[in-house]
Amino acid sequence: MGIPGKDVCPKGHQGFESLPLRKNLCHNACVKNLLVKCRNAIIRFCYVAILKPVYFRMDPEKVHDGMIAFGASLGRFAFLRALCRLAFGYSNKKLEQKILGMTFVNPVGLAAGFDKNAELTQILPCVDFGFEEVGSITGEPCLGNRKPRLWRLPKSKGLVVYYGLKNDGCLAVAARLEDVAFENRIGTSVAMTNCKENLDTEKAIADYVKAFHAFVLIGDYFTVNVSCPNAEGGQTFMNAQKLDRLLTELDRIPTEKPIFIKLSPDISFADVDLILEVAKKHRVHGIITTNLTKKRDNPKILDQNVPKVGGISGKPVAELANQLLSYIYKKERSRFVLIGCGGIFTAEDAYKKIRLGASLVQLITGMIFEGPQAVSEINRGLVQLLERDGFKNISEAIGVDA
Repeated sequence: MGIPGKDVCPKGHQGFESLPLRKNLCHNACVKNLLVKCRNAIIRFCYVAILKPVYFRMDPEKVHDGMIAFGASLGRFAFLRALCRLAFGYSNKKLEQKILGMTFVNPVGLAAGFDKNAELTQILPCVDFGFEEVGSITGEPCLGNRKPRLWRLPKSKGLVVYYGLKNDGCLAVAARLEDVAFENRIGTSVAMTNCKENLDTEKAIADYVKAFHAFVLIGDYFTVNVSCPNAEGGQTFMNAQKLDRLLTELDRIPTEKPIFIKLSPDISFADVDLILEVAKKHRVHGIITTNLTKKRDNPKILDQNVPKVGGISGKPVAELANQLLSYIYKKERSRFVLIGCGGIFTAEDAYKKIRLGASLVQLITGMIFEGPQAVSEINRGLVQLLERDGFKNISEAIGVDA
């Protein structure tokens, strides 16, 4: 038997006290943790010092399309998926939690807007994402807005996005996924097609309904995206009365899947209150805070000549998203499951959202700026932060700063 208080891992790992066997297990865990740290540091250096300078000189949409094609190719072959898992994987039971009947191996997900046509569902678990949200997917195929429609803000650590809901349409994406076995949880984000016809509210609702119908049996949860800043009709359903009409129609569609709505960071708290009251009347289980910001007077925007069109992601939206997240959690507590999105680059960024009330978090821009190993770094960092604060599981940290 070991001596209590003396046979404790210096890194603070719990559950390995007293027995020599447990000490060996703890030693092995520490060695594995060190190897992951070194691996991530090497990949980070290669990305930040070599690849990123090259990518950031290229057209951002072409880089994005290339990465989608490359990731889709990797996902088709088991041995390439295994190599990716070796290069980027990390797991720890402290990050696992069950939410709305779904088990998430870790709380870090890929936000909607990156994998628009659901081509990366097989490779993303190997890059250490705990879940993915595909789309947004619309009722009809959508070419999106005219190019250019994606810009980088290097000084601000953000992107300006003006895609306009580009995607293959709900029928094509559903056909792509109907026979796919998913390793991780998959969310299907639905929106209205970006077209003049959907300036008519009833036609816009019918468009949402078509997309929603197509994914009733595909994926694990729905997100109803009512906050895209780049569609022809604007953010029609950020209006509480129109949202009520939309959700009334979606309520008629039988499904066991949880439903989230995704809000804009630019909304006032008074309007949030109205939306929350509408959400309580309908089949809404959670809220994603937030989508892109349209505000150009944000002091976090450090770059000059920011395009006048499009929504802004990354660091400029972080504080706006956190304020809305905190407000909703303080007001509703556990009434809604919250997903924090916007400005996550590090474990500290993710942990802040969790402590403010998020059960899960999502990112895109942080990965683009920091590299694909950022997901593993965030998960590993979250475990260290949990151990520092004495939490045995990520779920214990949710809302502690509220």
